[in-house]
Amino acid sequence: MTILNLPFLFFFLNHFITIPTRADLPGTWELLVADAGIASMHTAVTHFNTVVLLDRTDIGPSRKKLPPHHCRVDPNDPILKKDCYAHSVLLDLQANTIRPLMILTDTWCSSGQFLPDGTLLHTGGDLDGFRKFRKFTPCESSTTLCDWEELQDIQLSQGRWYSTNQILPNGEIIIVGGRAANSVEYFPPRKEGVIEFPFLTQAADKQYDNLYPYVHLLPNGHLFIFANNKAVMYDFTANKVVKDYPILDGGPRNYPSAGSSAMLALTEDYSSATIVICGGAQFGAYLQRSTDTPAHGSCGRIEATGENPVWEMEDMPFARIMGDMVMLPTGEILIINGAQAGTQGFEMASNPCLNPVLYRPNEPLGLRFMTLNPGTVPRMYHSTANLLPDGRILLAGSNPHFFYKFAVEFPTELRIEAFSPEYLSSDRANLRPVLIELPEKIKYGEDFGVAVTVELPVVGIVEVNLASAPFSTHSFSQGQRLVKLRVTSAIPDDTGKYRIGCTAPPDGRVAPPGYYMVFAVNQGVPSVARWVQVVV
Repeated sequence: MTILNLPFLFFFLNHFITIPTRADLPGTWELLVADAGIASMHTAVTHFNTVVLLDRTDIGPSRKKLPPHHCRVDPNDPILKKDCYAHSVLLDLQANTIRPLMILTDTWCSSGQFLPDGTLLHTGGDLDGFRKFRKFTPCESSTTLCDWEELQDIQLSQGRWYSTNQILPNGEIIIVGGRAANSVEYFPPRKEGVIEFPFLTQAADKQYDNLYPYVHLLPNGHLFIFANNKAVMYDFTANKVVKDYPILDGGPRNYPSAGSSAMLALTEDYSSATIVICGGAQFGAYLQRSTDTPAHGSCGRIEATGENPVWEMEDMPFARIMGDMVMLPTGEILIINGAQAGTQGFEMASNPCLNPVLYRPNEPLGLRFMTLNPGTVPRMYHSTANLLPDGRILLAGSNPHFFYKFAVEFPTELRIEAFSPEYLSSDRANLRPVLIELPEKIKYGEDFGVAVTVELPVVGIVEVNLASAPFSTHSFSQGQRLVKLRVTSAIPDDTGKYRIGCTAPPDGRVAPPGYYMVFAVNQGVPSVARWVQVVV
């Protein structure tokens, strides 16, 4: 019989086995706003470097008052007939200040997308917001003129609650699905109104699992639409499913069992698109209101434009429900927020997943995930994550309760944080380019130039990448995409600048019209972005 020498074992573990600590893991956290006044259920970054944060209106008092004489009066509101509290706010990223915005109708579990002119289109919700179109036209942060506008002359043809929006190559918005809405419609509204979409009916189960479908615009002009564990390629111009994809193993992946999804960066000739879907809850956790059923940790990856595509499976370091997948300027994906057990829904999850994970798509299978420095703030149901122009990730929200609750295990979260990936670390500062010249507008297919400065000499290609500004809600960033432009080598001039020749995306199938953050990326380190409008 072997007898363990416990003192020697203790000495060995302490001196020869290195266990990673928080300080050893990449990434840093910072608090931006200690109290935003609302818990953001929906978040979007505007081309004026402000952030629209939006909750729901039937939640009772928030912690942010509206300006005097701006109360919302609604005799049908079950909680507050006269509501003098803000349920949407605007964050100024330069000053980290909050300004209250006025929203009139209920935005609970709604959807959104930026229009080509930079206006945020917002659709649906619950109760009096069920069939509403709203717009937010952003402005300079120094003015207080811009606010929400509720459109009065048009409305949704069908009520939309838990739907998904996606901008199309011509600048229209398609609105897909929703609770009891297995259909699509468009903005601007079309004469035909609602168009039935039977795939969503086929994807439903006893607990829905087809809500907030994952919608990605493919570079062939069709849509990849995923719901539950099923996916199709949808020709929206002909209202026809042109491809059925294999079932994704691992259980349901959409609301109320949602993991998250992202399309990898579009590159080279833009003929190929790959979709990644990660995490989710076990079927039945929602029906049983189980808070401790372990989440799934698997990811599926598929080349959606391939001739005979199949899912490639791999596992994350952590099981995760309600995670957000954020496309970084480098083409890597940050997976952040969520829980390791339970399901979506009020007070239906536990064991928050505090560690972000970096997904590196170009690494071999089995080596793609890197565990990052954990945060300290649980962000579970109704939390959001958005890429900022400086390369950080904005984290907002988390309210697992029907109303605002603070003296509980997982309180309503009013803090706004930022996570800085490793590419922003101080030891890489001398690699970080500064983007100093860029056109304000670019047309499809045109050649244009940019100029950057870098502290150290440039070695290799400096990428120039376009990142959309998506609408983040319920673990999915609607309209998210990254397009890597075709570029020439960076050529130094006699003023200390490097000049790079770029070719704009060929058409709206690759990059729909609108505003994009433009990042110069040098050896994996992105610049602060400048905004460009892609126009026809």
